[in-house]
Amino acid sequence: MAATTTLVLDHDQVRRKLERIAHQLHEEHHRETGLVLVGISGRGSKLAKRLAALLADIAPFTVDVLELALDKDAPHAHPITLSAPPDRLNGRVVVLVDDVLMSGRTLMHAAAHLVQVPVKRLTTVVLVDRRHRTFPIRADIVGLTLSTTLQEHISVELGRRDRVQLS
Repeated sequence: MAATTTLVLDHDQVRRKLERIAHQLHEEHHRETGLVLVGISGRGSKLAKRLAALLADIAPFTVDVLELALDKDAPHAHPITLSAPPDRLNGRVVVLVDDVLMSGRTLMHAAAHLVQVPVKRLTTVVLVDRRHRTFPIRADIVGLTLSTTLQEHISVELGRRDRVQLS
């Protein structure tokens, strides 16, 4: 029996969610001179780059984009790396970006790594929040909150035709 797939967000809906997130970031940080968007490697990094482009059109502050790489299945087994020296975050507002928040493990380990330097503020952003938290972390800005079962899977595809699907 083939698994059923449900389209949750189509290309235009993903675009609108990202535009809204960019506006929320602008509204929350309008007094800042700059932000550092840190995308978790893979789709989080792609989303951070897209948000940076959207912010460039609406916000007067500068936006830097960095990538954070970690093993999502075993974050303690391998070192977490940042695409720039961590001291570039010193005293700055940092926005941690990922595609889906489920248990919170990935976001928690990434945030813990980032706050090893004295950042001014850390904001977390996800496109989809599944609300199956096993770690004490939340997303400050969420594109879509979706109630799912633990057996269901959310897939985020970013490219020429963005989409979020539930299977």
